[in-house]
Amino acid sequence: MKPIFGRGPSLQLRLFLAVIISIAAIVADSRFGVFSHVRVYLSSLVSPLQYMANAPGIMLDTMSTQVQTRAGLIEQTKQQEQQLFTLRSRLLKMDHLEHENQRLRELLGSPVHKESRKMVAELLSVDSDPFSHQVLINKGALDGVYNGQPVINDQGVIGQVLHVGSTTSRVLLITDSSHGIPVRVLRNDLRAIASGSGELDKLELRNLPRNTDVQVGDLLVTSGLGGRFPEGYPVATVTRSDYVEGKPFAQVEAKPLVALDRLRYLLLLWTDKKPEVHDDEEAPTPAAAPAAAPSAAGATR
Repeated sequence: MKPIFGRGPSLQLRLFLAVIISIAAIVADSRFGVFSHVRVYLSSLVSPLQYMANAPGIMLDTMSTQVQTRAGLIEQTKQQEQQLFTLRSRLLKMDHLEHENQRLRELLGSPVHKESRKMVAELLSVDSDPFSHQVLINKGALDGVYNGQPVINDQGVIGQVLHVGSTTSRVLLITDSSHGIPVRVLRNDLRAIASGSGELDKLELRNLPRNTDVQVGDLLVTSGLGGRFPEGYPVATVTRSDYVEGKPFAQVEAKPLVALDRLRYLLLLWTDKKPEVHDDEEAPTPAAAPAAAPSAAGATR
């Protein structure tokens, strides 16, 4: 009976033949380029496999680059937003400086306004008490913040620092019922005190005579009196100016230029002279400002 499978050549013989064929193929390809077309076809067949093998690495590199690019763009956007915020704040004094230039042509030795140091702060939280208009910011004593420091944004005056912690500070808004800020009417330099009404969209100019020259639409800017707020920063626009029969003083109301219920970034100002704060004082006493209203009003008569 014959076996189904015949015995083939030995392994040594097959290995020898394979080596001879390989050497012949290498010599033929190097001398005559016999397998150049074969290599092209094989490369075409293998390239999809190579692409699939490299795809995960390429995807990871692309995702990493996109994440880094996105993070960089977010940081760059934030920096540019703060720079724009700071630059826009410088425009607040343009109306005041334009008005002041008319006087500089006639007066010699008029004081020159120096550019003050500024720092951008972010809003952390808002006081939940509806009768207390205060906000918390992310700058404190470690950043050089001090009690009574004026706070503005790119629209106008916001308020002043009330309490200073190591890394955070509490800011009292100009509309708080205990706050008062010395202002003047840009149109005629009439001085007054803008007192908080307890409403975020209203200030009151109290103790002004009935014949006071204040008109609806007048712009109120900081007067610089008291040394706490620098002169010339816009505060509010007059929305009401009339008198009620039987009352000795005019009823004057103004709307803050800053949308105090939509704060995000704030700007801390460093003035040439810091208000004196005694060691036993925990915070500035903004409530004292409205008390000065009669004298301020009297000075304008």
